[in-house]
Amino acid sequence: MSEKQPAFIETNPSSQATLGKIELAPEVLEVIIGIATSEVEGIAMTSGNFAAGVAEKFGKVMHGKGVKADWADNRLLIDVYCVAEEGERIPHLITDVQRNIREAVFHMTSIEAGEVNVHVTGIRSEPIQ
Repeated sequence: MSEKQPAFIETNPSSQATLGKIELAPEVLEVIIGIATSEVEGIAMTSGNFAAGVAEKFGKVMHGKGVKADWADNRLLIDVYCVAEEGERIPHLITDVQRNIREAVFHMTSIEAGEVNVHVTGIRSEPIQ
């Protein structure tokens, strides 16, 4: 993340006294986004870099791969790189991914995403047998 993300102040509902500052690690946000993306039917996988691919070969699940989250002008900008299943209607699929990411991020963090950009980097077809 290029800028430090804003901290959140949680208050006590009865007295409105400040309880303290809550900070969210950037990796947590990327994991939330990655899981929200993979929950959409028609998404085969998110596509990451070479290091994420090697880590997955050794059994490590990388929920944040293929996800980039940045803060710019006090807005959360999200880029997701994914592979769609063959036969899916891409415009509808992307809309579902955007909606699911926005809802998951807001529900879990109370952060409203400024932009959710979905990049379909490939189509997965079932192997012919």
